[in-house]
Amino acid sequence: MTPEIELPIELQAELQTEVERRRNFAIISHPDAGKTTLTEKLLLYGGAIHEAGAVKARRAQRHATSDWMEMEQQRGISITSTVLQFEYDSHQINLLDTPGHQDFSEDTYRTLAAADNAVMLEDAAKGLEPQTRKLFEVCKMRGLPIFTFINKMDRPGREPLELLDEIEQELGLIPYAVNWPIGMGDRFKGVFDRRHQQIHLFERAKHGSKAALDTVIDLGDPRIEELLEQELYYQLKEDIELLEELGTDLDLDQVHQGKMTPIFFGSAMTNFGVKLFLEAFLDYGLKPGAHSSTIGELEPAYPDFTGFVFKLQANMDPKHRDRIAFVRVCTGKFEKDMTVNHARTGKSVRLSRPQKLFAQDRESVEVAYPGDVIGLNNPGVFPLGTRFTMAKN
Repeated sequence: MTPEIELPIELQAELQTEVERRRNFAIISHPDAGKTTLTEKLLLYGGAIHEAGAVKARRAQRHATSDWMEMEQQRGISITSTVLQFEYDSHQINLLDTPGHQDFSEDTYRTLAAADNAVMLEDAAKGLEPQTRKLFEVCKMRGLPIFTFINKMDRPGREPLELLDEIEQELGLIPYAVNWPIGMGDRFKGVFDRRHQQIHLFERAKHGSKAALDTVIDLGDPRIEELLEQELYYQLKEDIELLEELGTDLDLDQVHQGKMTPIFFGSAMTNFGVKLFLEAFLDYGLKPGAHSSTIGELEPAYPDFTGFVFKLQANMDPKHRDRIAFVRVCTGKFEKDMTVNHARTGKSVRLSRPQKLFAQDRESVEVAYPGDVIGLNNPGVFPLGTRFTMAKN
């Protein structure tokens, strides 16, 4: 039960509005499933970047925004947790980009403590892989809602129904296909969006660096037969009938309890299905929720600021030997230069120079709300797990 504190009506309304529009998630996957590529494409659709640079890129292209360390760019792997914040469709999204490389899995476990949702990324040819299973167990333990994006549909892969069955049998999750692929490999033409009963046929963007153009047609529109090979269309109709007969209905309560996983098919490299995933996630994802404290469960709209350090990162700025503490805001409104209580030492600390992070780029932050992540310059006084509160109790 949340302790009662009288709150000015304006601040109460501001907190409620800001919490409602926030979504926060971490991506979990095995190395090489395409996590960095998916991250970049989400940023591309969110307008945070204007051109995506694939990790295994052409020399002329830029490096991926989220893989900013020299070692990451050389090896094409993500080894640090990056925080990427962007706006999309009036929502503020905090994307916690976790290391895909298994040598750095400890970092991923800690990052999941700050996440409200997890996106499980699978390679369509490989299905569930060891690192993904390990990280799934952490998400399960934390009760995180899990959204599944089955990637690389533009390459030869396993049958979609087989991939759904594997998730159900091996992870114990009820799969619900939010969209369904039309073809696979060279014949991958797009997806059927079950939410709006529409077919999305995609045109490839050059190297996938720009947002994909798509043609949207209602199911049953006579133009489909002109735009889609007959065999693929009939196969799609068969698959949809099978899903409707054998599948279950989407139950958001079960999704939020981590028992059912909405499943999306696409290709991050060519941008197929990424926008549809992002829009559905904003509708289905869990907004910031209650956090436990020594005085009970605190709802995010609890007026006093509270937060915790879930990650430390050194040398983010190559020009300075710095150390950043990543803080997840749990309740209340964070304001620059506010004085808070360091829960472990009991001392008062002034949180000056807070930063909004975007890979290695930062800008000064004036305010932050539950679900947001801010960076604090840390000269060694904020160890992992440090909690900040407004009051000494």
